[in-house]
This record gives sequence, C-alpha cells and structure tokens, in this order.
Amino acid sequence: MSGTNGSVAAAAPDDEYEILCDDVGSFLRRYTSEDGATVATDTELDGSTAYTVTGAVVRCDAGQVLTANPLIDSTLQRQTGAGNVTIAAGARSVTLVVYAGSPTLAIGAAAPVTVTAGTSLTWGVDRGGDTGEQLQDAFVFVGVAGSDFLVSSTREV
Repeated sequence: MSGTNGSVAAAAPDDEYEILCDDVGSFLRRYTSEDGATVATDTELDGSTAYTVTGAVVRCDAGQVLTANPLIDSTLQRQTGAGNVTIAAGARSVTLVVYAGSPTLAIGAAAPVTVTAGTSLTWGVDRGGDTGEQLQDAFVFVGVAGSDFLVSSTREV
C-alpha cells in the first residue's frame, strides 16, 4: 500500500526445538521466549509427554569424533553379460542400477536375490570419521548372459 509505514508485532511466543541426549537416550527440549524471558521444557520425542533428564545433557552426536574433511574413494563399474562385481565391507555407499537382464545380489552371507531391469537401489550412511558409520556387509553382484548393470560405491580412506 502506497504511503503506509509502521510495524506489526505478533503476540505469539517464539519456540525453538533441539534434540538432546542424556544418560538414558534422546529427548526434545523446547525453548520458549516471550516478553524477554526464555523457558526450557523437556519432553519425549513426541513433543507432549513430559521428560525428566537423567545425568549430563549433551548434543546427541557430541561423543562422535569426526575426521575433518575425510578423503572419499569412489568406484564405478559397468558389467555387461556374465561376471561379478564385489564391493567389500566397510563402504559408505553402494548403488546399483540395472539396465537389462536379471543379475543377482548377495549382501553378506544372505542368499542371492534376483534384481530385474529398471531397478535402482542405494545403501548409504552419512557420518564418517574415526568412529563413523559404514556398511558392515560385502555386496556381491553377479551378472548372467544378457545382464547390463552399473555399480558405484564410496569408501572413506
């Protein structure tokens, strides 16, 4: 609106949320600011059930030691026809795209499963470093006559 100036004040309090951990597990802390005062309220992760803190309160990932800018090794292999692609245990991500045929996939000691053309599958973790996450099992992809598939992976080095 031309020629109008001024400000609008909202009467509602400001709420901020943070997931924290104590000796028992994770919980939700809500910080409410109104009229210059801030009040912290702890609840279960549902946001409504009251929660009583047990022990020290920390950020849930505070105990994890991360490697600054870890180096990530990447692989990409296309398999056409009969043949194997193996991704050793400890990868951070594995992706399969099947273009044609019906290769099989075995994860760890599990029985192989047939994967059909048009399928795309991905497994991954998001935290690395000295105590970071990794995929615990090896992945074995076996192509048969008529197979055409692509396997990519990443691994922290």
